[in-house]
Amino acid sequence: MVTNENYCKYCLPLAERLSIIDGHIKNGAIIPCPDGVIISPEAEIGAGTVVLPNTILIGLVIVGKGCVIGPNSLIENSVLGDFAIFNQSQCYDSEIGDNVTAGPFAHIRPNTKIADDARIGNFVEVKNSNIGKGTKISHLTYVGDSDVGEKVNFGCGTVTVNYDGKEKYRTTIENSAFIGCNTNIIAPLAIGEHAYIAAGSTLTEDVEPYALAIARARQINKENWVKIKEN
Repeated sequence: MVTNENYCKYCLPLAERLSIIDGHIKNGAIIPCPDGVIISPEAEIGAGTVVLPNTILIGLVIVGKGCVIGPNSLIENSVLGDFAIFNQSQCYDSEIGDNVTAGPFAHIRPNTKIADDARIGNFVEVKNSNIGKGTKISHLTYVGDSDVGEKVNFGCGTVTVNYDGKEKYRTTIENSAFIGCNTNIIAPLAIGEHAYIAAGSTLTEDVEPYALAIARARQINKENWVKIKEN
């Protein structure tokens, strides 16, 4: 993670910083506004990649060709594949595949691997997890210590509940599972392929493949409750 010590070593003199940026431009990167962009000497950027204002690349960062990085993004010691879009987000010590879109305001924490064609949306945090090809985690979701298969869909507000106060546990979600909005997945727990989780569920048991899991209280409407209370 960024600290004063490892950040400041990349606060190079202006001439040196611009020289690094100029070298990437000569190699085919597109940096339309170098002012405010910081790129470490170790970084590699593929041809055709656009680096937008206020982007910071710290340490050994490898970015593929045809990507769009920024604006306002920070990437540290990570690898991004070709044609990735990384918008107003942060990534640390992780690997992101080809054609992945992330952001705005995504937080990719260390030891995360995101496969090709995945979608990491706004206000999504992923930590120490493997995310399969084509999986969509679109918004307002936390995925920690998890192994997620291909083409899984996460509804808004899903949480993998990985910490019990003493230990952290892993969640496994297999291919093509559908996770409804506002689901809590209490690890350790496994969700089988093509399983459906009803919105608003709190899961404490494994879900078999192709099953529908509903883990929420039955709705009760009490007629005239407000009028009775007021009287």
